[in-house]
Amino acid sequence: MQLSHERPDYAWVLRGADGHQARVNDRVLVRSLALAPDRLVEDWPAAATAAALEPAHLQPLLELQPELIVLGTGARQAFPPPAVMAACLTRGIGIEVMDNAAAARTYNVLAGEGRRVVVALLLDGGAGD
Repeated sequence: MQLSHERPDYAWVLRGADGHQARVNDRVLVRSLALAPDRLVEDWPAAATAAALEPAHLQPLLELQPELIVLGTGARQAFPPPAVMAACLTRGIGIEVMDNAAAARTYNVLAGEGRRVVVALLLDGGAGD
């Protein structure tokens, strides 16, 4: 049996994430970030925690015109305030909240299906506030 390494047909690949770092392509990033298959937003100016997020923090994500935002909230799942969720839902954009490892896996599946998805990861080295 011949094994081959399948490479996705998009520019940015999220190889994994936890509460401290994310591996994008061959780079290790330690500040909060947002990623779409065709765009990397390094140093996403987000709050330090999900509880401190505000709708304005989502603006760089919304500009990418996703159909779904996967929000990774660090090592553990933590929900943002209702206003943050409403900022997506009132625009017809889905939002799913999970820990960073699950967010990375979910993003990869959805991006691999060709979906317009953005993953945003809160990393404890990368608070913008």
